[in-house]
Amino acid sequence: KNKKMVKKLAQGYHAFLASDSVIKQIPRLLGPGLNKAGKFPTPISKTVQEEVNNIKASIKFQLKKVLCLAVAIGNVGMTEAEIKTNISYA
Repeated sequence: KNKKMVKKLAQGYHAFLASDSVIKQIPRLLGPGLNKAGKFPTPISKTVQEEVNNIKASIKFQLKKVLCLAVAIGNVGMTEAEIKTNISYA
């Protein structure tokens, strides 16, 4: 539960994965450090490679006082099909 080591661990990696059996023990072993850093491990529900690809394709936003987020989905040089694809991904 060394806070400095947990903080250094959280800063050294972008994300963490853990199996269901291990994920229950993490708060007891590491304390709240990973949770405070916003990097609490994601449970593995598919194969590890699929989870890694899923995490690589996602981004986290931390909204402070606003409850909405505006995202650009295209530009004037894009076709209608490309814009529809971007909307479905958003």
